[in-house]
Amino acid sequence: MKCEMARDNVILAYYGELPDELASTLEQHLMTCEECRAELSALEGIEPQLATLPVAEPTPNLLAQSRMRLDDALDAIPPHGFFTRLRANFFLWVGHLRSAPALATLLIGVGFIGGNFLNRYEVAKQPQPQPASTSSVPAQSVVASVTGIDRTPDSEMVQVHYNRIVPETIEGSLDSKEIRDLLMKATTSPTDGIRANSVQLLASECKAGHECAARDDGKGVRGALLVSLRYDKDPGVRLKALEGLESYIGQDRRVRDAVLESLAHDPDAQVRMAAVSLLTPVQHDSSVRQVLRTVSTQDENPYIRTVSYNTLQGSDSIQ
Repeated sequence: MKCEMARDNVILAYYGELPDELASTLEQHLMTCEECRAELSALEGIEPQLATLPVAEPTPNLLAQSRMRLDDALDAIPPHGFFTRLRANFFLWVGHLRSAPALATLLIGVGFIGGNFLNRYEVAKQPQPQPASTSSVPAQSVVASVTGIDRTPDSEMVQVHYNRIVPETIEGSLDSKEIRDLLMKATTSPTDGIRANSVQLLASECKAGHECAARDDGKGVRGALLVSLRYDKDPGVRLKALEGLESYIGQDRRVRDAVLESLAHDPDAQVRMAAVSLLTPVQHDSSVRQVLRTVSTQDENPYIRTVSYNTLQGSDSIQ
């Protein structure tokens, strides 16, 4: 409810003439609007002041004389346009009305009833709040994010904008870029089985020499396998990543460093054992020999210590 309407309704509410449909709305408005509350307080303070003033009733002679003088004055005025005559007749009608209190009371009552009826009619015609409706989301889709919320002013209607994820299926060859991109995306899936399958397929592509070239930005299939080797929590996935990187340990320094890191720090013994086997072709490298020496004396698994020592001895004999 706006302040202009509230001020009009304050007067009706003070005299107990405000319809029930608007009373609650006015009360809510007064709770939040200081100016309208002040308007109500001022209205409540007027009546005690008026009650202290004496009531002066005009005498019948005064009313009759005033009416006659007004009639004479109006007759002396030359004719004017329509609006001028309408205004003059209005004041003349008011004069007659004041001389007939009973008629005035009747007209006021009729006006009040008509105004009350009109007010109720307008309230009934006001748009009623509609129940909230939501766009149906297919059962197979998932809400990804809410992008915006809009509320219609002075109503209970709300619009919620959102994005949703709808499952789709694609079929194609492993040589397809779309398939490879999806497989690389799957290497970070929270589901162990999906990560294992994707890494296994990518590893098979690398072993076959298909689209597994090194990239400066560290991305691509080889980069995805390196990330899985270093960070995947499933040792089975890390083993599959090692298999896919085996062909590149001699030519790619990043692959060699990742395998050395697995040998030195991977918590799974099978992964460390597989890393030792992969390092055999590059056992003459100084960084490889350094890690092998450390593992041969410090690894908690005696078998890995023995294999590392034997590999190190083989590199020393080559030297």
